[in-house]
Amino acid sequence: MLATTPAHALRLRYVVPTRAWLHKFRCSSSSSAVPLAHLSASQLSGGNNNTLKANKEENNSEKKTAPYYPKRGQTVELVCESLGFKGKGICKVDGTGFVVMCDRALPGERFLGRVTRRKGSYAEVTKIKTLTPHRDLVEAPCEYASYCGGCKAQNLSYEAQLRAKEEQVHELITHVGRFSDNNPGLETVLKPIVPCDIQFNYRNKMEFSFGPQRWLPVEMLHEREDGPVSFALGLHAPGFFDKVLNVDKCLLQSEPANMVLAAVQDCWRDPELNLSPYNARSHAGFLKHLMLRTGRNVETGSQELMINFVTSSYKPELLKPLVDKVSSIPEVVSIMNNVNSSVGNTSVGEQEYTLYGKETIAEVLRGLTFQISANSFFQTNTHQAEVLYKLIEECAGLKGDGSEVVLDLFCGTGTIGLTLARRAKHVYGYEVVQQAITDAHKNAQINGIENATFIQGDLNKIGEDFGSNFPKPDIVISDPNRPGMHMKLIKFLLNLKSPRIIYVSCNPATCARDLDYLCHGVEEKNIKGCYKLMSVQPVDMFPHTPHIECVCLLELS
Repeated sequence: MLATTPAHALRLRYVVPTRAWLHKFRCSSSSSAVPLAHLSASQLSGGNNNTLKANKEENNSEKKTAPYYPKRGQTVELVCESLGFKGKGICKVDGTGFVVMCDRALPGERFLGRVTRRKGSYAEVTKIKTLTPHRDLVEAPCEYASYCGGCKAQNLSYEAQLRAKEEQVHELITHVGRFSDNNPGLETVLKPIVPCDIQFNYRNKMEFSFGPQRWLPVEMLHEREDGPVSFALGLHAPGFFDKVLNVDKCLLQSEPANMVLAAVQDCWRDPELNLSPYNARSHAGFLKHLMLRTGRNVETGSQELMINFVTSSYKPELLKPLVDKVSSIPEVVSIMNNVNSSVGNTSVGEQEYTLYGKETIAEVLRGLTFQISANSFFQTNTHQAEVLYKLIEECAGLKGDGSEVVLDLFCGTGTIGLTLARRAKHVYGYEVVQQAITDAHKNAQINGIENATFIQGDLNKIGEDFGSNFPKPDIVISDPNRPGMHMKLIKFLLNLKSPRIIYVSCNPATCARDLDYLCHGVEEKNIKGCYKLMSVQPVDMFPHTPHIECVCLLELS
């Protein structure tokens, strides 16, 4: 009976082969197939005779393909498929499936790349030559766009930037967060990204660095000069802590801030001023950073500027010519000097001095006034922060009768908590930075808010007694930095079982991980999730950069 069964009928009948000989038979044509009647009983039963071994070996050799591992220095032709972490292009070597990451590669672009590093299952390449431009090519308005790491997506149309960011969030939520595309209703959970109406001049804070030698791209090395003319004031070259790309204008900051930058660039290299840039390697030099912050006059609504010179020592006489020059710009209302005498090249100093005008500037957000000092944390895109905070308020869904308690984790200077306090019974905020807590108390006082308490504490090191000094909250706001939440805090939230959690994230990768823990638990740690993901709302806070903000709503299941 079996001997007369046509080969094509067997192909239909045995969908999943359970024997090597059957797989070989299915892969053969009917004319060349070995009749089943001619096979021995041991072959039919999957016996381990020599013929079966030979068939298995032959079959395995047919199935196996040599793994592809490009060598360092090798040139490969690639097509960028999407944007991934830090805005790097995700590419695959044609015909292999091997993943390659390339900085400044954009979706749809075909190019030649040189392998610079190999890391297990993927490699990194440097783009050598574009063969076919990406499909959404636009001309970058900034002259530094090809070299500066700040806003590397300027030559990608804004609509394409939004698509790429939205796709990235979707991929991370479904794969890292384990919220499968097959889950019913997932399409309603993942919301379309909210665009930013203002794509340039949106940053209210920029930090520029001084350096003893300008960084130049390879094609401009012939222009290198020595002496003060080669001093740099600008942004760090991508991947270098000690190399500075000289910048005369930044399209992301306000026009008055660019006026200040131009004024400083115009005079600080004058040898008669005796101003030396700080050298991050030798730790010698005076000028470290120039920080510019843009605020708003609460009464008139006009822009106001704070300038912060970060220096290695306190020498106001050296800064006086710069102070005299920039203070003549009408928008400048505050000039500060942070002194950082350590070898670290941070912009926060051990001492702070007022060289001109006020110690703080102000900004208005969701109808509240916030005082901003030189080192205060404040959302760097005020316009889009209005949109972000409105989304948070909508997710919170406060009744407005003053009956609900809000726990504001990673509260910073209290901006989110204070906007919610007007409709809550009480807000309890936690933050590790003491200066931020001090600013939060000041902001509450300025706005006449008395139902907010802010406490200094490290949420990555909470103890068993955490939660004993506040009642069980009705709503938890968690706005962690890029690494996301510590497992201790996740365990606390799962035990707390607050009815609603609003997770505000600046890193969709760690956001997806934490959502997975809160909803699905951690099996290897015997932790059970108890929340249901209701919505994920991406927000484009920083156009032309790879950064994505997300507002996620979880409800107790």
